[in-house]
Amino acid sequence: MNLVSLLIAWLVTSLSFYIISKLPIGVEIDTPQQTFICAAVLGIVTALVKPILKFVFIIPNAITFNLLPEAFTFIIAVICFGIAAYLVQGFRLRFGIISAIFGALTLSIVSNLIYLLLPL
Repeated sequence: MNLVSLLIAWLVTSLSFYIISKLPIGVEIDTPQQTFICAAVLGIVTALVKPILKFVFIIPNAITFNLLPEAFTFIIAVICFGIAAYLVQGFRLRFGIISAIFGALTLSIVSNLIYLLLPL
């Protein structure tokens, strides 16, 4: 991944954070500038935690005969979202795990919609 794609991903995630903070799903971010920090921290947390959690989910994935890899990927995204909310001051999940679930899902949907609109 080159620097331009990394910057675009960071900006798209920041814009997505701003949009979902305005929705009534329990994701609260104090200032618009805070969304840039939230996006950076989520990216770092995901880069560090995702390989560890993928290793942890090897056994449940094997038990289910690899039928639910998307579900485990979503669980990992929710965990990373929650960790990022814990680490960033001014980024709160009002309803706890429910907000983390809806926040991760909405962040994914909004980010994908923004990427669809970008002429890349």
